[in-house]
Amino acid sequence: MASLKSINQDDLRNHNLSVLLDTILRSQTPLSRAELAKATGLTKATISLLVALLLSANIVEEGSPSVPPMHGRPSTPLHLDGRGFCAIGLQINTDGFGFIALDIKGDVIAQQWVSEPMEDRDPDDIFSRLEDLVRDGEVAIARCKKVIVGSALALPGLVTEDYRLLSARNLGWENLELKRFNLVRRLNPRIDNEANMAALSQIPGFAMQRKEQGLVNPSESFIYLSTDIGIGGAVVRDGQVQRGNHGFAGELGHISVDLNGPVCQCGRNGCLESYAGRKALITASGLDPDPASSPSEVMDELERRWNLGDAQTLKTMKMAAKALASGLATTINILDIDKVILGGLWGRFGDDLARRIEDQVNAQILGFPERQAHVYLSDCNMRPALLGAAQVGLRRLLDNPLEFILEAHD
Repeated sequence: MASLKSINQDDLRNHNLSVLLDTILRSQTPLSRAELAKATGLTKATISLLVALLLSANIVEEGSPSVPPMHGRPSTPLHLDGRGFCAIGLQINTDGFGFIALDIKGDVIAQQWVSEPMEDRDPDDIFSRLEDLVRDGEVAIARCKKVIVGSALALPGLVTEDYRLLSARNLGWENLELKRFNLVRRLNPRIDNEANMAALSQIPGFAMQRKEQGLVNPSESFIYLSTDIGIGGAVVRDGQVQRGNHGFAGELGHISVDLNGPVCQCGRNGCLESYAGRKALITASGLDPDPASSPSEVMDELERRWNLGDAQTLKTMKMAAKALASGLATTINILDIDKVILGGLWGRFGDDLARRIEDQVNAQILGFPERQAHVYLSDCNMRPALLGAAQVGLRRLLDNPLEFILEAHD
C-alpha cells in the first residue's frame, strides 16, 4: 500500500494562496475579498489572512473602494501588483533569438530580439550571444528593483527532462547537452518545445492578469498549431498542455497526409510540414528569395503575392490548406477536441482562409454535424512562444507563493 504524504500547515497555506492568485488572474475584473471567498469556497477569515500575506509581499495591491448604490459597506477590489516580481522568457527559433522579461500584470520590463537566419549555426555562439542579451536585461530588471522568480526557454525541437535537445532539424542541431551552456546552468530555465510554450500563451490568465475574453477559456481544451519553417503542435486539455510519456506529444507537423508525398526531414513521406511549412510554401510558390533576406521579408513577399491573386501562390496555398485540413481532421478524430488555434505564419492569410480550412476539416471529422470543429487564428501572434516562456517562469511565483512571501520577510 502506497504511503500517504502528510500535508502540513505551510503546504495548505501555499495551496490556498495559489488558488487565490489563480482566481484573481483568471478574472477580467478586480475581485473583492468577499467575491474571492465566494469564488474559491474559502472562508472570509481565511481570505483576509491570505490577502494580508500577499499585500505584505507586494504580490497584490488594493484598489480604490467602490461605493455600493444602496446601504452597505464599500468594497475594496484587489489587483495583481507588478512591482516586486518578474520572469524571463527566452527563445531560440528558426528566425532568430532573444528574451523578454514580464511581470504578472503583463508589463514588459526588458526585451531584445535578434532577427537572422538560424540554420546550421554554431549553438555555442548562439547561446553565448543570447546570454549577453539576457545580462543586459538583468541590469534593467535590477534597476527596477524586481526579483526574478523564474525563467523558461523555448526551442524548436524535442527536449528531454534531463535537459537534452534530441533534435531541432530546422536548426541543424542534434543531441545537444543543454547544461553545457553557461546560460542554462546559471538561470536553470524550464525548457520545452516552442509549440507548447506558444500554446500556453493563448490561455487567458495562465500567468498574467487576464485583460480580455480570449479565444478560449482558462480551463478549455484546444489544439494549437505553430506554423513556421516547420509545423509544431500542442494539445491542451482542460487548460493543461498534454506532453505524453516522454514530453514529445503534439508533433502534428509529422502527420503523413500523403503516403506518396515528398520525403520529410524526419524520413517519412508526405508529412504536413512538407506542404504547409514556410520552406515548403516558399518553394512551391516559385519564390527565389535573396539569401540575405530575413524570413519576415520573404513571408512579406509571399503575402503580397497572395493578396494580388498570383496564380502559383494561390495554387500553393490551396494545396497547403488541404493538407492542413487533413492533418487537423485526423488529430480531431483521435483526440475528440474540436477547437483549433492557428499560430505563426498562417495568421497572415486572414480569417477567410481559416474558414475554408474549417469547412474542409468538418467535411472529414467523424460525427459531423453533431460535432463541429472551429478553427481560429491566434490573437496572440507576436512571438507567442517567447511570451509563453516568460509565463512559465512566472508560474513559479503563482504555484509557490509562500516561498517568495517568506523571502520578502527575511
